Amino acid sequence: MGTKQSGRRQYLYISIACLMVIIASCSPGTFQPATPDLVDCNHLDLVKGFINRGDFEGAMKASQFVLSRSPKSPPGDEALFTMGLIYTHYANPKKDYKKALGFFQRVEREFPHSPLVEEARIWERAAGF
Repeated sequence: MGTKQSGRRQYLYISIACLMVIIASCSPGTFQPATPDLVDCNHLDLVKGFINRGDFEGAMKASQFVLSRSPKSPPGDEALFTMGLIYTHYANPKKDYKKALGFFQRVEREFPHSPLVEEARIWERAAGF
C-alpha cells in the first residue's frame, strides 16, 4: 500500500512541476524576443491568410514589412515573390501584371540563388511578360 500512495504523489509532483514550467515560460519577465526569421515567417503565414480572405492590401503591407526586415536575405525573396503573386491573383481588383513582373524580376536580380528564381521565371513566361 505504501508504494501506491507514493506513486500517486509522484504524479502529483510531476504535474505541479510541469505546470510551473509552463507558467514560467509564459510569464512576461522571461519573454525572449523572437528571432527576425521567426517573426518574418509568421508574417508570411499571415500574408497567406490575408490572401485567402481576399485582403490583398493587408497581404501587401505584411509582405512589405517582411521585405523591410530582410531586404537582402531570406525571407525577403519569398516576400518579393508573394508580392508578385498578389498582383497576379485573379480575385485582386487591383491586379497589375506590370507590377507583378517587376517583383518577379527583382527576385531574380536581388536573390539570384533563391529557389524561387525559377518559379519567378516561369510566371514571367506563362503570363507572356
